[in-house]
Amino acid sequence: MQRFTPARRLLSEFKCSLRRQRRCFSQVAPNVVDNNDGFGPKIPSFDYSPPPYTGPSADEILSKRKEYLSPAMFTLYSKPLNIVDGRMQYLFDDKGRRYLDAFGGIATVCCGHCHPDVVEAIVNQTKRLQHSTILYLNHAIADFAEALANKLPGNLKVVFFTNSGTEANELAMMIARLYTGCHDIISVRNAYHGNASGTMGATAQSIWKFNVIQSGVHHAVNPDPYRGVFGSDGEKYARDVEDLIQFGTSGNIAGFISEAIQGVGGIIELAPGYLPAVYSTIKKAGGLCIADEVQAGFARTGSLFWGFENHGVVPDIVTMAKGIGNGIPLGAVVTTPEIAAVLTRRSYFNTFGGNPVCTTAGLAVLKVIEKEKLQENAFVVGTYLKERLTALKDKYELIGDVRGRGLMLGVELVSDEKLKTPAKLETLHIMDQMKEMGVLVGKGGFYGNVFRITPPLCFTKEDADFLVDAMDHIIARM
Repeated sequence: MQRFTPARRLLSEFKCSLRRQRRCFSQVAPNVVDNNDGFGPKIPSFDYSPPPYTGPSADEILSKRKEYLSPAMFTLYSKPLNIVDGRMQYLFDDKGRRYLDAFGGIATVCCGHCHPDVVEAIVNQTKRLQHSTILYLNHAIADFAEALANKLPGNLKVVFFTNSGTEANELAMMIARLYTGCHDIISVRNAYHGNASGTMGATAQSIWKFNVIQSGVHHAVNPDPYRGVFGSDGEKYARDVEDLIQFGTSGNIAGFISEAIQGVGGIIELAPGYLPAVYSTIKKAGGLCIADEVQAGFARTGSLFWGFENHGVVPDIVTMAKGIGNGIPLGAVVTTPEIAAVLTRRSYFNTFGGNPVCTTAGLAVLKVIEKEKLQENAFVVGTYLKERLTALKDKYELIGDVRGRGLMLGVELVSDEKLKTPAKLETLHIMDQMKEMGVLVGKGGFYGNVFRITPPLCFTKEDADFLVDAMDHIIARM
């Protein structure tokens, strides 16, 4: 099959345009196609039309953001979207236009936008009791904790509720340090675990790290099968963890934290055999193993409920957020009774952790995942989507790698297939054009050249076809 090489031509056109007009790449890219104009693939039909929007314009909202919100906040696309409505796997802008949401609020919306069962549970609980305190009894927190513990292996059955993934990882790291009496923690390069004082130390991309004190974390070589020095040989990468312990610590450590699939890092699956070897090494050094399931958990990988299960390991602590609440601010740390007991040495309290509305939402999410067989759907549709994306990779040299599991997939773009040169500009161009055709995807990886495809788990094969056909349509015209 002939393979197309759009990268060199695209970069040449971009440089000429930049010299002429000093405008951004996405603004000068040719062939902007609107999916409603009769060109290209068509978005699947869907039986819902949002009510007319009567709120402020996108320009007014953007102006307020610039004046009143943090300058660190950024938007996607050359022309930011004003999203005002959502149903299942679709979002709607202020003009009533429908978009296929293949980003899922950054792997957060698992059941679908405004899923009726989840909305009903939230509304009913809010009407009855919005907030009190965990110092009083309420069945919502206990019911959800029980249901959550039943989804985890071994003796992982004590739950601490938080408000986010960052909070969950902060708590997990503190628990590991308290339990072991050691301070050193090992993380993996290219990882993202949060942006608070402790988790920023565990995060290993310079773009997410401020110049503040971040002590006691050592970063191991990333077991990246595509760009890593040892390819897919997980055991070779694992030896670096041994070296870090022997040459960078006292020989005893607090723990090891990792994602099963690096999300922010570009949907990178850890090399096969890596986690079992590392877990063994960590145990010998007296440390605890922390599985960060903030993005890969809650059935997203399809084959199993938790990402770490795909590696055949059982961690000592599991952290989670995002998909746990389908958009509700909710996170959790789950560990064993023995490890959990360390927090009784002092008083540990979280005002909003375990809020009745949030835990009611979490329980509703678990019920929907089971009732609608969303884990099975993530596996079936995710496998189909990955096959179609892989076929696209065989067609275009621009696509260097397709990876991931279930409905947590990544597509890495490179301008040189052999050198694996990150195709940053092409990524921006295609992403912008897909939005114009009605498809929303995320972007990640250290170089910003990986499409992050993490849609709601109700995604269908028809949606998968539309996504791939739109990407094909755009690349073919570059």
